[in-house]
Parts: sequence; C-alpha cells; structure tokens
Amino acid sequence: MRERKTTMAKDSGMLRAFAWCTVLTVVVIFSAYNVTSRNLTFLAGPLLIGLGLLPLAVLKGLGQRLASVGADVAFGAFDTGFMTVAALAGATFAGILGAVVGAGAGDAITDAWAGLIEGKVASWLRDKGIDEARRPFNTSMGKMSGCLLGAGVTVSLASLIGVL
Repeated sequence: MRERKTTMAKDSGMLRAFAWCTVLTVVVIFSAYNVTSRNLTFLAGPLLIGLGLLPLAVLKGLGQRLASVGADVAFGAFDTGFMTVAALAGATFAGILGAVVGAGAGDAITDAWAGLIEGKVASWLRDKGIDEARRPFNTSMGKMSGCLLGAGVTVSLASLIGVL
C-alpha cells in the first residue's frame, strides 16, 4: 500500500509540473506572437527577459530554493543566448534558411559548451552545500528561465547595436 501512495504522490508532482509547463508555454507563445506580429522589435528583448523570470517566480511561489536551479539557469542562458547569436548571424547572411541552419548548428555547439558550464556550476553549488539534485519540475523551470533570459539579453543587445 505504501508503494502505491508514493507513486501517486510522484504522479501528482508530474501533473503539477506538466500543468505549469503548459501554462508557461502558452504565456510565452502568446506574448512572443503579440510582440512579433505587431513588429514591436524594441520590446522583444525585455519581454523575453521578463518571461525568463516567470519560471523562477513559479518555483519561488511553490517554496523551492532558487539556488538549486542555478546550474540549469546557467545552462539555458549560455545555450540559448549564444544560439540566438548564431540564428541572428544566419538570418543576416542567408535569410530564413540561414536562421534555421544557424540555430540548429548553434544549438548543437552551445549545448556542448553549456553542458560544461552547467557541470561546473553544479559542482560549485555542491561544494557550497546547496542541493542541486536534478528533479524534473525544477530542472524544466530552471532551463526555461535561463533560455528566455539568455535570448532576451542577446535580442536586447542586438536591438541596441542595430542588428534588429
């Protein structure tokens, strides 16, 4: 009987995680669509940065320690921040296909480098006594936050220097 209760508790945790991922996905898609469809380029970067704070707010609201997702945020920010550079470069030099190829190749390269950074941050957190064990919900929220923050900073800088 005890095993059944544990499985049910884990399932309800995954249901909650799935629900929050779904809600945040809808918010991100709706927000990004509205900014891009109205050609509000100057708002794209700040919007992504703001959206990047939402998963952290959800975690904090659910009583999670934000330090525990530091490695995931670092991975996402590095990975997507630099992948966005590759996509912008591809789009500048070769249009839509260049953006797609730049994003795909850039993502593969930045995943490797971001994995190194994630591992280093995870080790540093462990050395400081911070529990950074990977859990599905926390990991997903940390990576979502980092990706949105990384893209937001990159898009903001691109807008400031006139690339967008």
